[in-house]
Amino acid sequence: MSVAFLFPGQGSQSVGMLAGLAGEFPEVEATFKEASEALGFDLWKLTQDGPEADLNRTENTQPAMLAGDIATWRAWRAAGGPMPAHMAGHSLGEYAALVAAECIEFADAVKLVALRGRLMQAATPEGVGAMAAIIGLDDDVLENICADINGDEVVSCANYNAPGQVVIAGHRGAVDKACAAATDAGARRALPLPVSVPSHCALMRDAANELGDALESVNYGVPAVPVWHNVDVATHSEPVDIVEALARQLWQPVRWTRTIETLSARGVGQFVECGPNKVLAGLNRRIVRSAAVTALASRADIEQLIGELDA
Repeated sequence: MSVAFLFPGQGSQSVGMLAGLAGEFPEVEATFKEASEALGFDLWKLTQDGPEADLNRTENTQPAMLAGDIATWRAWRAAGGPMPAHMAGHSLGEYAALVAAECIEFADAVKLVALRGRLMQAATPEGVGAMAAIIGLDDDVLENICADINGDEVVSCANYNAPGQVVIAGHRGAVDKACAAATDAGARRALPLPVSVPSHCALMRDAANELGDALESVNYGVPAVPVWHNVDVATHSEPVDIVEALARQLWQPVRWTRTIETLSARGVGQFVECGPNKVLAGLNRRIVRSAAVTALASRADIEQLIGELDA
């Protein structure tokens, strides 16, 4: 049985996150200090004290989550945790996976995701875009609903998070129409999400082009562990392919369900969420019910998993 480490993205942040782990591993605050130096402001203070509205602004959320993911990873390694067989990250978490796989330097990744957040925030005026979670509808039915609505305004599937749980994104009016149509088609729920940016849809294409220029300026190493990318559910080792995958990821869907299914088919029997909260653990249990799923929220979690892997 092989192990995959999975790094969460936006949506897992909270004021006070990782405070417990920071009390057990000095690597946590040291990681945030390194990120703060790259950004020019105190990222740890923001995550611990808020205000929540500032933490939830995407240009702050993205470096905060990257630092949180890598802080957890460094705690794992400091405790003697081994390298896994595979890595993947959900949206923003893909950058953390690349850092943990020794493909991108952490400081470079911090600057990239802060820019990514600013570009995303600037791509659509406040209130123009929207996202919503559609629960209990087959993917192809929802894809057809979005295709029928697309016209002057766009809406599309943005995150394939688990079977029967897909997030849509686009212009607010088009998203509202898709929610109503999904409900009529039998969806159990259509939930608008409290986000300021419609990620992973065509409204992010210009931002992706600008991000691509910045991505090309960074040095990339060959990943020490295969990193499975969101956009094509494939691994890449050439810098040009990694840059393309990261740029495309900004305006194309996160294919999380397929990623976890693919890893399972390749023999992964243990999925480990490496970062604040347990959002991915919940999704992964719905995708591959037979797999072991865990999250590293404390030293006890880390030491228990190390013991299990050594057994």
